[in-house]
Amino acid sequence: MFADWTAVIPVKRLSAAKSRLRGAVPPARHADLALAMVRDTATAVLAGSAVAELVVVTDDPVTATAVTELGARVVPDRPGADLNEAMRFGADEAAGLDRFRVVMTGDLPALRPEQLDEALATAQGRSFVADAAGTGTVLLAAPPGVPLGPRFGLGSAVAHAASGATPLAGDWPGLRQDVDTPADLAVVLALGAGRHTCALLRDLGLTVSCAPAA
Repeated sequence: MFADWTAVIPVKRLSAAKSRLRGAVPPARHADLALAMVRDTATAVLAGSAVAELVVVTDDPVTATAVTELGARVVPDRPGADLNEAMRFGADEAAGLDRFRVVMTGDLPALRPEQLDEALATAQGRSFVADAAGTGTVLLAAPPGVPLGPRFGLGSAVAHAASGATPLAGDWPGLRQDVDTPADLAVVLALGAGRHTCALLRDLGLTVSCAPAA
């Protein structure tokens, strides 16, 4: 598979990220957990064969340094608005409408590179992957010349389908399992989280069974 895609991940400032996940780790390490998940997501995206470039849209300096070290290109969150505007800016302006673009959430620490490769190989036109619950969205793809049109948020799977995007069907548990709550984190650990998330949790003594994703 040729590396045709530009992936885009928006990341909030770590101090404000993943508010529903608070309590999963001690408060002083909450930002570290959010960053670890972003690093694992970015690592998996860049390790596959489908993505040629990863663009991270963020104003958080710690995140910017971490993902740059992994090989991502960082652009500032120039809109400074909501998640959808950051995704649209990253995909349609920073990456450009002439590219195959895929936007993803940054909380997929169990993502395997081959799962993303398989999902993108099935993408026809503007398409999306629903989360494990079937109500949210973890990935939205658009071909050259087609505006992204993101509708992330509550009920986004229905909203994306209603906007004309095609749902992609596939057995991609690590891709579909985002982490919004402590319960989601437990599921990710059962799937096998990436090494950054595992290392943080082991450091905190919160798990001994976390098997890093391949």
